Amino acid sequence: MSSFAAMVRFENVGMRYGRGPEVLRDISLSLEPGSFHFLTGPSGAGKTTLLRLIYLAERPSRGLISLFGKDLSGLARRELTPLRRRIGIVFQDFRLIPHLSAFDNVALPLRVAGTPESKLRGNVRELLEWVGLADKLEANPPTLSGGEQQRIAIARAVIASPSLLIADEPTGNVDDAMALRLLHLFEQMNKLGTTLVIATHNAVLAARSGRPVLHLENGELMRGPVSARQTPRPPSAKADQTKGHAGQNKEPAVS
Repeated sequence: MSSFAAMVRFENVGMRYGRGPEVLRDISLSLEPGSFHFLTGPSGAGKTTLLRLIYLAERPSRGLISLFGKDLSGLARRELTPLRRRIGIVFQDFRLIPHLSAFDNVALPLRVAGTPESKLRGNVRELLEWVGLADKLEANPPTLSGGEQQRIAIARAVIASPSLLIADEPTGNVDDAMALRLLHLFEQMNKLGTTLVIATHNAVLAARSGRPVLHLENGELMRGPVSARQTPRPPSAKADQTKGHAGQNKEPAVS
């Protein structure tokens, strides 16, 4: 697959901080537009570092990365800004603005993009209602639980319908019922064409989705889905109603 056909492409990427050992070693992968992958692995395997490389927070120590068909090694810092605007990010530590209400935190990407207030209000309210926070519109993040802050962070990341959504443990602070509800939201975004990469320790959720899995182990990317040893049997609940995207079960090209 050429780099112009891939949404995200890594070629022999290595990453180290300072003079320490490599956190990621020889990562090669190619993710198609409209695909949906989970990223799994034990703590310290390099999941967050891999995500930071994808959403342009870090530059690799070696190797090549292309995003939206553009080779990042040849781009100046100012040329990265338009690419970043096409990416939605759910941070593990939320990164909400504490003095803004839940409504204003979620509305922020739309306001930055110049969306008129008359058009954004309905969308923001509807999304906060969908994630179960209709009664928290005016609440500031410090007054909310970790799970509520997580849901605000997710709503903020998806409100502008990004081309690529990167999420670092987006269900880590919510119960199982809300995790499935959020998975349904991600599925709906994927049906509309958003490419998703979701890092998770929730192997049951990843298995339940039926999506391809990228698995990191000691800084190296493993082929195929997580093994039966790592993935508990998913609950015998009704099959999700959200399957059907043409690219959903395609394996990433990993070499």
